[in-house]
Amino acid sequence: MSFLCMMEAKLPPGFRFHPRDEELICDYLARRVAGDGDGVPMMVDVDLNKCEPWDLPETACVGGKEWYFYSLRDRKYATGQRTNRATVSGYWKATGKDRQVVDPRRGGLVGMRKTLVFYQGRAPKGKKTDWVMHEFRMEGPASLPLKSSYKEDWVLCRVFYKSRGLCSKPGVRTATTTRDHPLCRPSWTPSSASSTPR
Repeated sequence: MSFLCMMEAKLPPGFRFHPRDEELICDYLARRVAGDGDGVPMMVDVDLNKCEPWDLPETACVGGKEWYFYSLRDRKYATGQRTNRATVSGYWKATGKDRQVVDPRRGGLVGMRKTLVFYQGRAPKGKKTDWVMHEFRMEGPASLPLKSSYKEDWVLCRVFYKSRGLCSKPGVRTATTTRDHPLCRPSWTPSSASSTPR
């Protein structure tokens, strides 16, 4: 039985995990940065440099069309700000400007959201895929005490496959595809599955 299915079997029927951006930062990432992330059953720590995007759904605690993870940013250079986002088969490339995340409850900036797209191959000749990641980091006055107290550079990542229908994506399993658990039912056709995105 997969970890994903075991986790979902413990959740109430009809449970959906769809937090807003400010909730991801204030209610989840802030706890992880403060060292209390182990008490959050919806997310696990993942080294995104060691995982291909199509393997991430099997690692997630809660499935669906989006998967959530904590990750430590891997600095390309010890003294620099650039992040290493390469995997074995490709790399994540930032696209567009970072978006400010404002929390109306706290009345100000709480973080930033960076959008990245996965490319197969090596830069600059990588082939763009439909895998997208939103990387959330803490910013603003509320984050300063946490950031100065903890040396680790945690981010929260939301990964999804940008398509018309998730089930049309070969190799991606939703939360309900593990057959060895009675609560999980197939929602894709195994005969068309492969481990690489099209």
